[in-house]
Amino acid sequence: MNSLSYLNHSIGFPPPEHALNDPNGLLAIGGDLQPERLQQAYYQGIFPWFNAQDPILWWSPDPRAVFIPTHPFGSKSLLKFLKKSSWRYTINHAFLDVLAGCAAPRNAQDGTWISAEIQMAYYELHLQGKAHSIEVWDGEHLVGGLYGIPVGGVFCGESMFHRQTNASKAAFAILNQHVVKHGFRLIDAQVMNPHLLSLGAKALPRCDFLTLLRQYRDQSISTSIWAPQEVLIEF
Repeated sequence: MNSLSYLNHSIGFPPPEHALNDPNGLLAIGGDLQPERLQQAYYQGIFPWFNAQDPILWWSPDPRAVFIPTHPFGSKSLLKFLKKSSWRYTINHAFLDVLAGCAAPRNAQDGTWISAEIQMAYYELHLQGKAHSIEVWDGEHLVGGLYGIPVGGVFCGESMFHRQTNASKAAFAILNQHVVKHGFRLIDAQVMNPHLLSLGAKALPRCDFLTLLRQYRDQSISTSIWAPQEVLIEF
C-alpha cells in the first residue's frame, strides 16, 4: 500500500516501494541530513530533494533514470570535441566549488534546491570520504563538474553543472571512465530530464532499479580510488 511516512529521530526508512504515485516517488517527510541517514537513504534507493522553505522530503521515483557505465562515453561529435579540447580533469580537488557550481541558479530558474543545508550535509559526507566530485578545468578556471555518492558498485549522481559548452558532458565522460575502470555496475541519475536523456540515460521501472541496487550495493570497491587525483581522458 502506498503511503507517506513521517520520520523522527530514528534513521530507518519505509520500503521505497511504498512511495506515493502522486507526487511521483514521495516517500517520507522530516528527519535530518546527518551522514548516517543520508547513507542509509542511498543504500535503499532513496534521496532527499526539497526547496529551502520545505520540510525535508525523501523520494524514490518510478521510473528511475540510470546509466549502465560504458567507455568511451558520448557521441562521436562529443568525443571529437573532447579530443581537441585543452581542458584538465580532476577528482576530488574542489568539492565545495563543485557544490557551489551545482547550486547556482540555472536559466529559467528562480532559485536552487541545493540550499546551504544541503551543501553542508554533502560536504560532511565528503569529509568522511563518502561523497566525491569530478572537476573540469580550463586553465585554472573551474568550468564544469558533478558530485555524487558511491554505494558499493552503484554511483549515485546528485547534480552536475557547466560554465562552458559540453563541460558537464566532459565531467560525465570522466565519471564513466573512472567507474568502468573500477568495476562499478550502475550509475543512478534519479529523475529523468531532457539533459540526462540527451546523455543516454534509460528509464527503469523502480522495481528493476531496486533489484539492481540490491544486487550491486554490497560490492566491495576500494575507497582509495577516490583519492584526489588528476586524470586524463581516454578515447
